Amino acid sequence: MALALSPQRAGRLQRLGLPLQLLLYVGLFIGCDHLVSWLHLPLPANIVGMLLMLALIVTRVLPLRWVKAGSRWLLAEMLLFFIPAVVAVVNYGDLLRVDGWRICVVIALSTLLVLASTALVVDRLYRYELAREARRQQRDA
Repeated sequence: MALALSPQRAGRLQRLGLPLQLLLYVGLFIGCDHLVSWLHLPLPANIVGMLLMLALIVTRVLPLRWVKAGSRWLLAEMLLFFIPAVVAVVNYGDLLRVDGWRICVVIALSTLLVLASTALVVDRLYRYELAREARRQQRDA
């Protein structure tokens, strides 16, 4: 039997949805931080939290609708979380004047390596899927 909500109560729950979801994320992070320190895991708490959240969503212990609005908001505001890091670069003007070109070269090369390795993996998987489909069609014919 489904629980019927009045329109007023449904509206109240929608308004509370985003803050509650953000509290869920913060609580999950704090819990995973304690878990990582207690178990001496060599992973950061945010990675453990993401893996735990993925496992909870895949096993349907945590319905996706319970975290969807919070994740959309965090993704939409992601640039806001990088502003302090960019502003902090101002404190290292001397370093950037001396070694700025090296830092830029490292960033450019690492970006190119990531793009190239991603393209290689996608190409190999695409070719594998094409060959697999061709074998399936030959078997069925």
